[in-house]
Amino acid sequence: MNPEAKVRISKKFTLYIPKTIAEAAGIKEGDYVKIKVEDSKIILEPIPDPFELALKGPKFAKTTFEEFEKESEEMQNELFS
Repeated sequence: MNPEAKVRISKKFTLYIPKTIAEAAGIKEGDYVKIKVEDSKIILEPIPDPFELALKGPKFAKTTFEEFEKESEEMQNELFS
């Protein structure tokens, strides 16, 4: 079941997201969200933290330490030779 809540907009158009909604969307304090309007509906989309995504997200390439070290040495030779 998708969590649902009724909230009130403040005088300065501030919206407080209830904890159950934030948790269900994976939003934490300090996170950024993208906000847009589609067909008169306000849509909030979490923007993943690039560092957290790099550490915890899916990996697209596999490499060994030796391959990484060899590539690094080649780049350094090109830059500093």
